[in-house]
Amino acid sequence: MNSATSGGVVPRGPVPWGLMRLGVLDVGSNTVHLLVVDAHRGAHPTPMHSEKSVLRLTEDINAEGKLRGRGADRLVQAVSEAKAAAARQGCEETMAFATSAVREASNVTDVLGRVRAETGVDLQVLSGADEARLTFLAVRRWFGWSAGRLLVADIGGGSLELAAGIDEEPDLAESVPLGAGRVTRTRFEHDPPTRAELVATSAWLDEQLAPVARKIAKLGEPDRVVATSKTFRSLARLTGAAPSSAGPRVRRVLTDVALRQLIAFISRMTAADLAELEGVSASRAHQLVAGALVAQATMRALSRTELEICPWALREGVILRRLDHTNGSEQAASGRLGSIGGRSGR
Repeated sequence: MNSATSGGVVPRGPVPWGLMRLGVLDVGSNTVHLLVVDAHRGAHPTPMHSEKSVLRLTEDINAEGKLRGRGADRLVQAVSEAKAAAARQGCEETMAFATSAVREASNVTDVLGRVRAETGVDLQVLSGADEARLTFLAVRRWFGWSAGRLLVADIGGGSLELAAGIDEEPDLAESVPLGAGRVTRTRFEHDPPTRAELVATSAWLDEQLAPVARKIAKLGEPDRVVATSKTFRSLARLTGAAPSSAGPRVRRVLTDVALRQLIAFISRMTAADLAELEGVSASRAHQLVAGALVAQATMRALSRTELEICPWALREGVILRRLDHTNGSEQAASGRLGSIGGRSGR
């Protein structure tokens, strides 16, 4: 795993009295990401350690929808390494979950059983609605009640999550299979994509988003429209938003005008060239154009000219939900990897 101590993550230190050291292990379409925080109920979770492995699990799913042996092997290894890292960091509890890549594998039961048998980690699979709800919770806590009615968008590798509401539990939580990685695999045959592919994909995205956009419109006008996830953050950075080194509390936005100009630029570049741009990780460069098209189509569908970027997303939502279920004195067994609590319907 590659570890990081930048972008708001501080070096490991002694755990202050009364705090719990929690880990959250996120098995996504592109990466396996471990985030370690110090927090207690009612406190701001302080990130202490972050590391990830690039797996691109969706590339190891065959025509029958099964996660092939090579992908399962790498998943087991990455989870095992993350478990060991969480133990080294002194995590009292680590919540492990998987999203669309594992969720949609036709052999998901076998994969989860193997992970459990070989690592001891009970990897929980989140539904798309779970993702949307927990991400919405994180955004609500970040902006607070003064944000009013929120509308939140989150582009992942396999799916796009949309949630809206005025409380901590959204009135609407939807997931559509329009992740940046999925769109890249299913819509583009060339690198860079051809003009015809770009035009056809944009029109197709509009069609796919129309039904959920109508549902959202029925809820009324939002007071604040927010985007989160690595894709949105990268797009905002490429259009002039402050770098991560400026800290998480700097206001960052993504506008439709800037996004349109960016797409005109990056759509002519190969994935290798995109990986050289500041703010673009090599592991996600190949899906940047598709992610930008999804972001643009989302803004069109929601009739938005600007999105505000939130630094908190799904992982923070999982941590916050876990803290909601502790009385502040609860101490989990050292090194235990537990399931995710909350109103997820499981």
